[in-house]
Amino acid sequence: MIRAATVTLARASFAQTSKVVSANVVSTATRSVACSRGVEQLWNSPSARFCSSKAAEEPKEEAKAADEGAVAEETPSELEIVTKERDELKDQVKESKDQILRAYAEMENVRTIAKKDVQNSKDFAVQKFAKQLLDVADNLARATESVPEEGRNEALNTLLEGVEMTQTGLIKTFESQGLKQFGEVGDKFDPNLHDAMYEYADPSKEAGTIGQVVKTGYTLKQRVIRPAQVGFVKAA
Repeated sequence: MIRAATVTLARASFAQTSKVVSANVVSTATRSVACSRGVEQLWNSPSARFCSSKAAEEPKEEAKAADEGAVAEETPSELEIVTKERDELKDQVKESKDQILRAYAEMENVRTIAKKDVQNSKDFAVQKFAKQLLDVADNLARATESVPEEGRNEALNTLLEGVEMTQTGLIKTFESQGLKQFGEVGDKFDPNLHDAMYEYADPSKEAGTIGQVVKTGYTLKQRVIRPAQVGFVKAA
């Protein structure tokens, strides 16, 4: 009898334990299902989707920013562009200024040359006519020199005086037009002014000077239009 009671008590305890275990298992499973549903709902929520999309977009934005930075480094800034344009404009202005100065200098040269040509035309307009009159002056000089001192009478002296007055008037006219005589005995020989017709020794005169004048020289406005023909003294 005691044995039967013990068996009955053990069976009741086992049944009670089985109910408790079953209840715990069901509760744990229920909580697991609820947790899984909660996680699924949380994942499908707008916040979760926003965070997920933001997390996915962050690498793209970083890559885009890196690309933009690289492009910005390769592309010159607005300041660099303006600086470059300013330097180019400075170079253009400098080149234009140089061209203007050269053109102005050329114009001044042309003006100076033209002015000089005009002045030369005025100064030497009578050169050809004056050279033709030089022979007249030479003939008058020869006429006065060819008359000997001896045998002169009043008529000859009057004629000679008239020739000398004519010669003097012609020389004054020459001088008024800038035509001057040069070449006198004793002058230093200058190949730019004198034509050496001959040379001779003369101890009484300095070597290298003009000893005799064959034909007088003339200058027009300091330009030699006829060199003097002379004989100069050579060294003994």
